[in-house]
Amino acid sequence: MSEPLCRLYLITPPRLDDLAGFGRTLAHTLDAGDVAALQIRLKDVPDDIIAAAVDVIAPIAQARGVAVIMNDRPDLAARFDCDGVHIGQSDGTLAEARRIVGKERMVGVTCHDSRHLAMEAAEGGADYVAFGAFFPTTTKDAPTRAEPEILSIWQETMEIPCVAIGGITADNAQGLAAAGADFLAVSAGVWNHPQGPEAAVKALNAAIAQGLAARG
Repeated sequence: MSEPLCRLYLITPPRLDDLAGFGRTLAHTLDAGDVAALQIRLKDVPDDIIAAAVDVIAPIAQARGVAVIMNDRPDLAARFDCDGVHIGQSDGTLAEARRIVGKERMVGVTCHDSRHLAMEAAEGGADYVAFGAFFPTTTKDAPTRAEPEILSIWQETMEIPCVAIGGITADNAQGLAAAGADFLAVSAGVWNHPQGPEAAVKALNAAIAQGLAARG
């Protein structure tokens, strides 16, 4: 069976105070529906804390065919044998990230609301570009607001995948899937869902399916 044209890309909560408990939650969450990738995004914590998180998270995700992406840190992505790294515009150059992680790992780049930045990333060898924020988000400070049209234009003109990020929930995901996102990156919309993260994954996948039906 072929994979859907738009898939879920989970981002960890900003804090993981109970790693063992999160591991159990993550396993149930990933078993609830299709998830393509999981980004480990832990800001302002020591490397040994990130290492401990990878030790718990990576086996759970990779056993289910879910790619593990390190946020911001190509060096840690390589050291901890993650599947890739996601860098922002202030996290060093794409060329440097690629040199550190090698050709086999993925490199994704935040491009805010800029097709120019995204095209530069694509030409520089990025594996995907991320646009956002599409909606208000409490997970991180979002300097830009992107419109769904940028996904449609990208889908029509470029080959490499695009990720939509920023304030995405089961209630607003359908339109972004319909507009042309290849992946929807979600953090709080999963972990803070009132019925729990498993229900969120099911609802998000249903919304994605509806969006793809509208796209088709």
